[in-house]
Amino acid sequence: MPITEIHLPLTERYMDLSLLFWGKQDCDPGHYWGPGLRDMYIVHYVHSGTGQFRLGELSFELHAGQGFLIIPGTLVYYKADEHNPWTYSWVGLKGLHAKSLLQRAGMNPANPIFDASEHKEFFESVYDQFHHIFEDHRSGDLYSQSFLYQYMARLVACSKQQAPPPHAVNTKEAYINKAVAFIENSYSLPISIQNIANFVGLDRTYLSGLFKAQFGVSLQAFLLRFRMNRAVELLHHQELTIGDIARSVGYTDPFLFSKMFKRVIGTSPRASRDHINRNLQS
Repeated sequence: MPITEIHLPLTERYMDLSLLFWGKQDCDPGHYWGPGLRDMYIVHYVHSGTGQFRLGELSFELHAGQGFLIIPGTLVYYKADEHNPWTYSWVGLKGLHAKSLLQRAGMNPANPIFDASEHKEFFESVYDQFHHIFEDHRSGDLYSQSFLYQYMARLVACSKQQAPPPHAVNTKEAYINKAVAFIENSYSLPISIQNIANFVGLDRTYLSGLFKAQFGVSLQAFLLRFRMNRAVELLHHQELTIGDIARSVGYTDPFLFSKMFKRVIGTSPRASRDHINRNLQS
């Protein structure tokens, strides 16, 4: 069958964990993709048949009930079996929390495979579930966000790794958590990167490096995205002007806010609000 893939509008891609697209395909014998790179995480689940997945020097033979993860910036190749080609579905996602959640699921460049045999019924239904969710145009984005976290929770449940006890928190992780908590509580104020570093008690360059390693973005970029994500949420409140929203996320200059918003979200605040209003009216 032809590839069935659904992409979300750019203005839907604003959450800390963002659904970008989903799809499904009955592959022809020998059908392949790559070698190539992708710039987002893509989780594939095998419904039936078999195939091969390669990531760098690693190679895996997969069958129904298993899945594989494409990691941004890594060289991958995958191919359907010549005699028993696979049918797979996939979910494309990004977000500040995507990497850490997938790591909790035990998936990383050294282990990009998961076994979902104990959760087969759930993963078999994911493609149809997303279709059903977006039939409700008024609140599909909210339901999809909820279901995306359910999806990630199931991936974590598939992992055979034991979660570390609560007291065994990595020191670097503790610094990151402290910084994130400060941002969550103070993003509406004119805080700087130096303010965050002072609160955590680390050099700002070192702290930014921790964020880069954990989330794939610098501390400055994390703060900017966090503010713009919250701004998109505030756009749903029609009584708030663009200036009100700018002040609510730490910007005294609405023109600078609009410039930063467009850089992160891809459209202006007014265009994003118009998109939200059209969805509410449909």
